[in-house]
Amino acid sequence: MRGLRRPSIVCLVAVLGALGCTQGASPAASPGGSPAQPASPLQVKRVTAAMMGQPSSFIARMNTTQITIPGVGDLEQLVNACLSELNGETKLQPQLAEAVPSLDNGLWQLLPDGRMTTTWKIRSGAQWQDGAPFTADDLVFTATVDQDKSLPVVRPAGYAWVEKVEALDPSTVMVTWNRPYVDADTMFTNTFASPLPKHLLEDAYNTDKQGYLTLPYWGQAFVGTGPFAVREFLPGTSITLQANDRYVLGRPKIDEIQIHFVLDLDSLVTDILAGSTELTIGRGFTTDRGIELRDRWPEGQMLTNPKSWVAIYPQFINPSPSIVDTVQFRQALMYATDREQLAQTLQRGLSPVANTYLSPTSAEYQEAGNDVVTYPYDPRKAASLLDDLGYTRGADGAYRDSTGERLSLELRSNGEPITERAIIPVADFWTSAGIPTDPVLVPPQRIVDREYVATFPSFRMMRQPDRPTQISRAHGSLTPLPENGYVGTNYSRYMNPEFDGLIDRYLSTIPWTDRMQVLRQAMRHISEQLNMMGLFYDPDVEFASNRLLNVGINDTEVWNVHLWDVQL
Repeated sequence: MRGLRRPSIVCLVAVLGALGCTQGASPAASPGGSPAQPASPLQVKRVTAAMMGQPSSFIARMNTTQITIPGVGDLEQLVNACLSELNGETKLQPQLAEAVPSLDNGLWQLLPDGRMTTTWKIRSGAQWQDGAPFTADDLVFTATVDQDKSLPVVRPAGYAWVEKVEALDPSTVMVTWNRPYVDADTMFTNTFASPLPKHLLEDAYNTDKQGYLTLPYWGQAFVGTGPFAVREFLPGTSITLQANDRYVLGRPKIDEIQIHFVLDLDSLVTDILAGSTELTIGRGFTTDRGIELRDRWPEGQMLTNPKSWVAIYPQFINPSPSIVDTVQFRQALMYATDREQLAQTLQRGLSPVANTYLSPTSAEYQEAGNDVVTYPYDPRKAASLLDDLGYTRGADGAYRDSTGERLSLELRSNGEPITERAIIPVADFWTSAGIPTDPVLVPPQRIVDREYVATFPSFRMMRQPDRPTQISRAHGSLTPLPENGYVGTNYSRYMNPEFDGLIDRYLSTIPWTDRMQVLRQAMRHISEQLNMMGLFYDPDVEFASNRLLNVGINDTEVWNVHLWDVQL
């Protein structure tokens, strides 16, 4: 059995299936209607899992109202395989494709005119769960739908680089890119463009786009390419999955997985301790609750991995007070914040201080995460910087400017559990340093008010993803502004040509060594200018039974689910 690492949601679910075993159960029907044959006629490997979310679709980007629900991406991987996925070492490996495009194997080609191409060859025998062949035309159809701006779906940023997608023959698809893009080899993965069945969806797409996203296909009638097929989908209650006999990499060892939607954390803990749930899918546990359950559940393990960072975003457009726009002031705030204490008290030592947004477990962090400016807790340094800015501390302990105006700030949180817990101690650190800070929890009804959210006066605390290419979210072109309806992911509204140039260069530099040199400069820029002020990492906390076998996972995606098994 491999050493356990944090399983993805999908991973967890599959594991669960393997965990449970009942005598004399009837075999589930396969997607094609024939009975699925379990390993033994008297033993059906059945698992019960839980996720703290209620998906409306098995395709994550089609969950138009709940796209961020915990576990939806991993759930998709269970039922819908892609051309490639990340393996246990966080490297892309082929799944439905024969190989992952690379410069070395010639499937990734840089063209003399500055464009490039990536080519995939589909494995022989790959098919949909209804028996229809899986072809390059399905992938062309997928890209067409994803790029249709009339549909309210989430479009990965990578489509901005896609010029065209074409089928060279039934088993070969080629993507032409308008310029180099480092994540081009992730095109047909779960995080970019997981496949859609042309033979089931094309007619509806062409004739009724208004009703396209309400088709039964997205729920009970779902047909995918993955190792598990949908047997029953009860919205708001549960999903039952069964092993897919037609999966191109082989039938899973687990026969059935039942996933319950449990939105109350106390109920989930009770289910785990009672033995009715042996696997959790997706985030939902705070570190404190996770450690509490870990100590009470010897039959299983708590698995954690720092997938996101918690950071403070300054306002760079008309901030109030205007001093927020001054880098020395932001440096003073960083020195005034005991981030080590925050990591210890809020994350119980499971998370280090975040000097960059890169995950400390990533190869990119090892290459580019250490050449940054750090800000250890130093109240004297903070006071010195404030003095240099012309502020004077009054008898009440608060700083005032040369006109006698009292310095004060507002620090907002959008309601993530970890930021709700962190906002008050951070505000206390700043207030103790002589800068009275008002912590504000944005009410749910105002989170949909894009102008209000974008125009926070001083600082905004958020939990954000830490994948290397997520740096694209901070590009000046993605700034929420009146002219674009305040839509954009550059939350600080920091627009700096030098920084944008580094982002553009990073996203277009394909050779690893050269790319890391650019990323190192970008990380240095963030740490010097503090357009994003990192606090600590926020690990996902999940639970899995000790009986898991053959589980190979990384921090987000499943690659060998068909091999999962359990010790009976």
